[in-house]
Amino acid sequence: MDLYRDGIRYGQTCLSDTQADNLGAITPGMVLRQFKSISWPPSPLSIQPPGLKTAVNLPTYFYTDNTRPSTQTVRILGQAVEIEATPASYVYRFDDADAVQTQSPGGPYPRGDVTHSYLYEGTANPALDTVYTGRYRVNNGPWIDIPETLTVTGTPVALTIVEVQPTLVAPAAP
Repeated sequence: MDLYRDGIRYGQTCLSDTQADNLGAITPGMVLRQFKSISWPPSPLSIQPPGLKTAVNLPTYFYTDNTRPSTQTVRILGQAVEIEATPASYVYRFDDADAVQTQSPGGPYPRGDVTHSYLYEGTANPALDTVYTGRYRVNNGPWIDIPETLTVTGTPVALTIVEVQPTLVAPAAP
């Protein structure tokens, strides 16, 4: 907390939450706890090809449309605190062993940049985790960055991986 005397800043001190509460001051720690306790949206995971089925050795495309900030307002010490969470990166978990963290939300075929080729037949349970950065403001004041990130874990989906065999087909007779 900055210390002022006659409008001139002359120092800075750290306050415990109890001391801040007694002074009616909101600390970054109070906001951080709220940021981490709020339910932020998980990113919906889209997969191509559609139908939750893909083929061995062919690229499977992964993406989400969760790219915009989410804002929620809480009350701390009787004051309105607006907290904004913005997706900063994504952790695509393709199966138990393979994952990639990227700032890209991915995209559909053919331009998507988050792909994975499964090397086995069976089932995988891909999921998408979202890493949020945050900022807050008190009573519509200036925005202040929250110094930590928050990861929202995505729900795994069942993806079937099949072996495909190319088959030549004779053209139809005229």
